Amino acid sequence: MARAMREVSVVIPTMNEEASIGAVVDEVQTALGGWDLEILIVDTDSSDRTRDIASAKGARVVSEPRRGYGRAYKTGFAAATGTFVATLDADLTYPANRFPDFLAAVVEDRADFVSGDRLSALSDGTMTGMHRVGNEILNFAFRSLYDSGVRDSQSGMWSFRRSILPRLELIHDGMAFSEELKLEVIRAGLRFLEIPIDYRVRVGRKKIRSVSDATGNLIWLARKRVGWLPRG
Repeated sequence: MARAMREVSVVIPTMNEEASIGAVVDEVQTALGGWDLEILIVDTDSSDRTRDIASAKGARVVSEPRRGYGRAYKTGFAAATGTFVATLDADLTYPANRFPDFLAAVVEDRADFVSGDRLSALSDGTMTGMHRVGNEILNFAFRSLYDSGVRDSQSGMWSFRRSILPRLELIHDGMAFSEELKLEVIRAGLRFLEIPIDYRVRVGRKKIRSVSDATGNLIWLARKRVGWLPRG
């Protein structure tokens, strides 16, 4: 029997996030209490209680043993059943209480894709200096290479209609997926909107490798610009 259509699917990638995932699911459920909601946890081989906590909170856990930020999202998008899709990280950095604003912009046809802008009002201490520098370098490269006014090319909090996904060529399995998704939205002629959000100190162990991830993303941006699209 086919799954019932949900109005909004919230996709959250996880890997060993037991310290935060329960609170994240709680925040999402509170923020979207008026919606027909499904929460999809796309888990990559967690060895802690992430899956058990998420399931106990009512989330649906989808296993994705292949590693990669982009790989997790592509798996989550394929599993989603909602008319709308929303995303955020599992570490409590993103404010789920802003989802109603994001989704309203899409529902009211003011945008096709909404992304959170963490940087316009970033509080001191919420992002390391190296992480901030890496973000600014990538944002400058994104704007310069693609003549785009995107403020935060690396943000991981988004909302959009699931029906736009077939129009996007999403090939990257790693951290560059975030910038690829935004670039594909813009290239497809879809309306892109950024909403400033608060960004919080992460809970749990840091997984981003500021220097190597930023370098890899920068190289990938340049390769895509000249038409060489390496996969993964």
